[in-house]
Amino acid sequence: MLGNWTFGRKVGGGFALTVIALIVIAVSGYRTANKLIENDHWVAHTHQVRRQIAELLVQLLSAETGGRGFVISGQDDFLEPYTAALGTIDKVHAELRQLTIDNPAQTQRLDAMRPLIDARIDDMKRRVEERRTGSFEAAAAAIAAGTGRKLSDKVRVLLDEMDREEGRLLELRRREAESSTEATKLVVVWGSVLAVVLTIAAGWWITTSLTRQVGSTVQHIQSSSTELQAAANQQATGAREQATAMTEIATTINELLATSRQIADSARRVSQIAGQTATAARSGEITVTKGHDASGTVRRQVDLIVGHMLELGKKSQQVGSVLDIVAELAEQTNILAINATIEAAGAGDAGRRFGVVADEIRKLADRVAGSTKEIRGMVEDVRSAVNTTVMATEAGSKAVDVGAAQVMDMATAFRQISSLVGTTTEAAREIELSTKQQATAVEQVNLAITTTAGATRETEASASQTLQTASQLSVLSAELLKIVQASAN
Repeated sequence: MLGNWTFGRKVGGGFALTVIALIVIAVSGYRTANKLIENDHWVAHTHQVRRQIAELLVQLLSAETGGRGFVISGQDDFLEPYTAALGTIDKVHAELRQLTIDNPAQTQRLDAMRPLIDARIDDMKRRVEERRTGSFEAAAAAIAAGTGRKLSDKVRVLLDEMDREEGRLLELRRREAESSTEATKLVVVWGSVLAVVLTIAAGWWITTSLTRQVGSTVQHIQSSSTELQAAANQQATGAREQATAMTEIATTINELLATSRQIADSARRVSQIAGQTATAARSGEITVTKGHDASGTVRRQVDLIVGHMLELGKKSQQVGSVLDIVAELAEQTNILAINATIEAAGAGDAGRRFGVVADEIRKLADRVAGSTKEIRGMVEDVRSAVNTTVMATEAGSKAVDVGAAQVMDMATAFRQISSLVGTTTEAAREIELSTKQQATAVEQVNLAITTTAGATRETEASASQTLQTASQLSVLSAELLKIVQASAN
């Protein structure tokens, strides 16, 4: 099945195999890279949640420290961190709840923490108010009772649980990031190895199959050229033998003609001018007939050339179609490489090597596209040359038709001349009645032998030319077979 594929289908199949491998690598790399990016986003989210937890704890400690300092010293300077913390605690708590809205456990801890924070803030506000009214002993006694500290301890416990939960999620996401990184490395490394192996296998398959096909064709050509050479040898030998026999027959006929001329000497003096005119007219008519046949041969050759040039034009169009497919493949490969480069750039360090591979693929696709444009230009030049040749050949065909018409006019004129000369010959035949049959027969035989000898010489020349062409074809096929065998080794 695969052995019957054409050259274009084999090259297209090799490119398609490579492109499929690259698409698989790109899709796998994209999925792993996208998963890694998503995991990095959640890692950053976890760090932000832990910062907000720490910030909430710091604000609570600042409020407690500022309130306790004011109770002890009674100075308003200690109330600045206390006041600032009270204004920030609600904001930080709301932001923390928004960040953990996707985690029900963390949301429950925040909901349980809210009443404790409110109770602790109310307790601190009462101690501050008692100190401002001058009741230091009452404020100190309330602080010493430890009610506020117990509330703060419960808040710290909940905050510690939240921080441990975020730490656990951070560790889980770190492991997922490591797993995604390893998967990306495996996809890039083994995918590249697979693409290289598939490309090498496709190249080896195309080279081997084409070498086998060309080698088989060359062997058939070599066998045919050998048979043609043998046939040409036989034809040339037969033509030489026939030419020798025709020469001997022509010599005998010439002797017989000389004898008949001696017998009809008196009559030939009368019909000499008519005989010469008739001979010239017959020779001219034969020459004109050969010229007409030659013009017909030229016309057939011109038609054959036109047919070959039109076939060449069709082949150039087929090559243009194959180039369009290759250009489209190069363009798609270039687009895929650009997309892969963009995704690799977005992946950071993890996709740098994949970006280098994608960039090399894009450069290769650009070179393939450039080569396709150059080949398309060459094909257009060939197509233009074919059109010019067809037009010139058609003009030559018209010229051949005009020449053939002129030759036919000349043949008509020669026939008229021959008719007039025939009338004169009839008058001379009355004088050479005694030698009419012998002289006419000898002349007809001589004319037939001359024509046959000319045809034999032409056959011999054609056989020699065929033998020379067959020898050249045999040499060329042998050289081509050596080249194919050397490329196969």
